[in-house]
Amino acid sequence: MCNENIPKITRIKFNISFKFLCLDIKFVIKSYLAAFYDEWCKKLVIIIAKYYLAMGNLKAAITGVAKYVPETLLTNADLEKIVDTSDEWITSRTGIKQRHIFKEEGKATSDMATRMVENLLKKTNTSADEIDLLICATITPDMTFPDTANTICSKVGISNAFAFDINAACSGFLFALTTGAKFVESGSHKKVVVIGVDFMSSIIDYTDRTTCVIFGDGGGAVLLEPNEEYGIEDSIFKGDGDGRQYLHMKAGGSLKRPTLATIEDKEHFVFQDGRPVFKAAVKGMTTTFNSLLERNEIGHDDVDWLVPHQANMRIINSVADMLDFPKEKVMVNIQNYGNTTAGTLPLCLADYESQLKKGDKLVLTAFGGGFTWGSTLLTWAYDGDE
Repeated sequence: MCNENIPKITRIKFNISFKFLCLDIKFVIKSYLAAFYDEWCKKLVIIIAKYYLAMGNLKAAITGVAKYVPETLLTNADLEKIVDTSDEWITSRTGIKQRHIFKEEGKATSDMATRMVENLLKKTNTSADEIDLLICATITPDMTFPDTANTICSKVGISNAFAFDINAACSGFLFALTTGAKFVESGSHKKVVVIGVDFMSSIIDYTDRTTCVIFGDGGGAVLLEPNEEYGIEDSIFKGDGDGRQYLHMKAGGSLKRPTLATIEDKEHFVFQDGRPVFKAAVKGMTTTFNSLLERNEIGHDDVDWLVPHQANMRIINSVADMLDFPKEKVMVNIQNYGNTTAGTLPLCLADYESQLKKGDKLVLTAFGGGFTWGSTLLTWAYDGDE
């Protein structure tokens, strides 16, 4: 009714004006929303960039180390009574004087590992509930399954972590260390326990003097935590399955299942063909050491400590000689423990901890059955004598 009283031309002008006003309002709203959206996107991009830059700078640092070796000793003199050997023969060929043997009835690899982890948590003032990942490197698990790592968690009281084993023989701890570091570097995990431990006397034939003089029981564990300055810098790992013929256990797996015949033929013990293993070990550790330093543009003089797998004193000396690396900067404790397989590297770190200083450059290198081998460069995160 009111519209009828308004001239037609006026109504047309009004409608046109109203439409333009609506368009102006829509344009203003769209412009505001676009500006808001652009600003919000910019802020989001900055937040994401800062996050990834922080993650890129994040390293996994060793913030504590602990060890465990059994009380029972098996000396060279003891072995002279078991096999045709002598202290002079063993010492000159291996550098070993004694090894620790786990003799506790009804106990297994997880029990040794439990003690070292408990020591580690106490030493670093860390509660079991704070651990969010545990990795155990071993070739002597309690059982084929379940994995020993979960058993360790159960015995220690670690209930907020997931856990798994790594089997890479003597390179196991090195591989596990880098694996654990990746979880820390990603920002997804804050406290990771890495263990290297083996119950070698459970798979050694003490009538075979080529192996029984070499191996012992024990190992160590480290705690990895985030750090922007110190920690694991780089790793180079290699493998060659053709080497399996020279170092292995003949029976017990799916390829050759346990039978009365395999037991009678002593096929559930370590078999090693020493000469090809020796050559491959020296070559593998020296080449990955040199490649690692070259890739990170540092020289031998920049490395404060070389931490080699304690397989055999001749191998350790050959590696140091080929690298022209000062013997006084090479960690050696094989004389006290023998070859504890996955346990040798953390045992070295534990024994030399008091000599390590914040900022020290370490290269850990190992070689094991498989063949597996590699080297890891890391910067030590704390003064060990504190």
